[in-house]
Amino acid sequence: MPRVAAGAAGELDGLRAACDEAVRRLLAAEPERLYVMGAGERARCHGPGDHGSFAGYGVDLTVRLGPARHSGADSLPLPITVGVWLLGRAGDHPPAAGAQVGPDGAAPPLDLRGRVGLLVMGDGSARRTDTSPGYADPRAAPFDAGVEQALAAGDPADLATLDLGLGAELLAAGVPAWRAAGALLGGGRYAAELLYAGAPYGVGYLVASWVPR
Repeated sequence: MPRVAAGAAGELDGLRAACDEAVRRLLAAEPERLYVMGAGERARCHGPGDHGSFAGYGVDLTVRLGPARHSGADSLPLPITVGVWLLGRAGDHPPAAGAQVGPDGAAPPLDLRGRVGLLVMGDGSARRTDTSPGYADPRAAPFDAGVEQALAAGDPADLATLDLGLGAELLAAGVPAWRAAGALLGGGRYAAELLYAGAPYGVGYLVASWVPR
């Protein structure tokens, strides 16, 4: 996010542009509704009015999943919060709900009838280099490369079988969400394109677009 990165925002222009392009393609497929999927403490759904804040990063910004329909709005985990922010950058979009995935990769019950879009949020290993948030681990780059290959090939089976334990050791926060998405999309065929793969600041980031064939 530019407001979080402040003076260093320009260093991530390529990553941000890839994210915007992935969302543009998602919306161009004309889904009837959207799920923003990301890992959290347990499997659950989030609905209208639930909000996420960037205050912990020094930015006075709150995003919401549509207008509130009840008074006790719940907080969104960071991956879903960033996904809602990306949708906001894209402008008008179909109704969106949050699909919070548990640490074991279990997704909440989702209504997948009709034309449904998934915006799956999660980063790769935070142990890629000596300047990473975690200590460098020689397994990190090969692990992220395996995810990159699965995303580029449009292969849900490889995502569904990612190693949760190894992902946790490598601080790859996206693994539960990737596994859940792979399980949901199993059996389908997808035209896939990898839009970005890199490790700025020693953290693996991958951006891909999948469209059903």
